[in-house]
Amino acid sequence: MAPFAISLKHAGKTYDLKDFDPSNPATVFKDQVYQLTGVPTDKLKIPVKGGMLKDDADLNKLGFKPGQTVMVIGPAGPIPQAPSKPIVFMEDMTDVELAQSAKYPVGLQNLGNTCYMNSTVQVLRAIPELQTALNGSQLGAGQPDAQLTRSLRDLYQSMGRTTEGFPPLAFLSMLRQFAPQFAEQSRQHGGYAQQDAQEAWGAIVQAARMSSVTTEGGNFVERMMTGEFEKTLKSAEAPEEEPTVSKEQFLEVKCNISGTTNYMMQGISESMEQDIEKNSPSLGRQAVYHETTRISRLPSYLTVHMVRFYWRRDINKKTKIMRKVKFPFDLDVTELLTDDLKRKILPVNEKLKDFDKDRRERTKARRKMRKQAEQHDAAAKSGETAAAAPAQANPSDDSPEQMLVDAPASTAGELPDEETKRQEELATLMSLVHPDLEADKGANVSGLYELAGIVTHKGASADGGHYVGWCAANPNEGKEGAEAYDFDPDKQEWYKFDDDKVSLVSKDKILALEGGGEDHSAYILLYRSKSLA
Repeated sequence: MAPFAISLKHAGKTYDLKDFDPSNPATVFKDQVYQLTGVPTDKLKIPVKGGMLKDDADLNKLGFKPGQTVMVIGPAGPIPQAPSKPIVFMEDMTDVELAQSAKYPVGLQNLGNTCYMNSTVQVLRAIPELQTALNGSQLGAGQPDAQLTRSLRDLYQSMGRTTEGFPPLAFLSMLRQFAPQFAEQSRQHGGYAQQDAQEAWGAIVQAARMSSVTTEGGNFVERMMTGEFEKTLKSAEAPEEEPTVSKEQFLEVKCNISGTTNYMMQGISESMEQDIEKNSPSLGRQAVYHETTRISRLPSYLTVHMVRFYWRRDINKKTKIMRKVKFPFDLDVTELLTDDLKRKILPVNEKLKDFDKDRRERTKARRKMRKQAEQHDAAAKSGETAAAAPAQANPSDDSPEQMLVDAPASTAGELPDEETKRQEELATLMSLVHPDLEADKGANVSGLYELAGIVTHKGASADGGHYVGWCAANPNEGKEGAEAYDFDPDKQEWYKFDDDKVSLVSKDKILALEGGGEDHSAYILLYRSKSLA
């Protein structure tokens, strides 16, 4: 049934709800009532057949009709404020407005302790293939996972059409429908409680996986974001027992943080070695087994979870680990792999690292040559205007006159054409890709990653604080030809998504996210496979 209009009656006033859709979850309807009347959803009562409207009710079965008046019961609070400026969509903008708006991506409004969701949505948006898969997938109707995933698709599309901080009301409602924990109320301050960004990340990714967002090769999340662990159990108490080997899929790699953890890879490695106690079939009793975990499949996008929050039994409270832990911008995970996967990956891994070194040297040389050419042109112009002046007896090495003598007449041909060279290197690398990895669509074939996004947490409290998203800016946007290869990694810029406030920051700001205090510390890190091209 298509949406239709109904009336809401509350405290003697009548409100028109023009787009009531009985196919939506009841939580969406309640949120619409809240927007009009100001009655919070947790205090809202709507009489229907059989009692009061419940969050899991099927609106289609309650007999709502066009023009019907619905009673609303509950104390009204402040009505949610609309954006201070009207949302402007790109199709309504002038060329000048479009040019001005292109500087930064759009932010998301905080709807009341929703920074955990906003930061997560922004960093997941740093996966362009996810947006492509969302737009191209046929998402089923009715199931909460499909509704949440459809809402994520719609949210990204809306964010791409506006220049103002966008209010993610519909997506928030669907997230709370899919995972009711995100509708929890704060016992101390009232309203909705602060939630965990890592749990929101897991819920959103899991919903996309369950609703079968597809890409080349199958399910997007399974191909592009899911890895595989190989776990081996062996007991020194029962040496005659054969090791037990099992496989397990994962959506994130954990970095455990102890009192001696200084580096992310150290924390990950430590999380992959542990002792567990279980029954020994040969001894007929409990025995200690050592579990060794290695990665047997690498996804294109690797999520690393800094385990900063843990439950302290002595105080019966969730606590944050403040310790500084350094993380790399370029990540090589070969030491975490099974021997079989390492054997398949090493040829590409070693050659790509060699090519990367060569590429940096060529880039450095091109920048130097370009600077010399600019100085040569400037010196030539200076020489023209000063041709009648007496020459210096001993010009210095860096004087315009000496530069004019030393600089080559042309810099063309001194370096290979970069685009041609890159194609040759790509062909070499592709010839080294193992057939098993080439057939595994969405797998990382080199073991090398680069940092694409971070979710950080600020504050000492595990139940409060503030989450912010950080995403690497595309350094080659708007560049063509050889210029697109002249990027200096040390000058990488990043977008900071602090709810609806979006700014551009330098790489130094990202280096400061290692933790060690109450300021922003990395909590979720998103790594993408290093490009072979």
